Amino acid sequence: MSEVVIYNLGGGQVLGRVSLGHAIRMLHRRVAAVREAVEGETFGPYQRPVSVELVRYVHSRWVYERTGRVPYSRAALMRRDRNRCGYCGAPATTMDHVVPRCQGGTTTWLNAVAACEPCNSAKAGRTPQEAGMTLRSRPFEPVLADVYPYGKR
Repeated sequence: MSEVVIYNLGGGQVLGRVSLGHAIRMLHRRVAAVREAVEGETFGPYQRPVSVELVRYVHSRWVYERTGRVPYSRAALMRRDRNRCGYCGAPATTMDHVVPRCQGGTTTWLNAVAACEPCNSAKAGRTPQEAGMTLRSRPFEPVLADVYPYGKR
């Protein structure tokens, strides 16, 4: 069985390899496009791919399997925190840097929490201690099950 190489969005990084059938399903679902094909061969209505490139990001399982770490994203942060504010527990609509970027804080799993707009505005460019606020739980770097609790998506 032949394998097809998968490149990330923009084509700069190899994410992994999948079977030809899986690659064809990706083409059919329009989450990938043929990057390189075998000249003159087709597989149904598609060119027979040697490599495909993602055209939209489905989810970050590829990077997790390669590195063992869940890549940081705002959407993954909201899933990690179950869409609840890290300060009051209300429904979260924004993300907050625990140590604000204006004070040298970085955008990482350990320095970000989901937040509701009132708490995010009240905290502003201060640390929780400076703003007199308490985090309900300490930010953590999730494993895949924390972000995708229902298995592969």
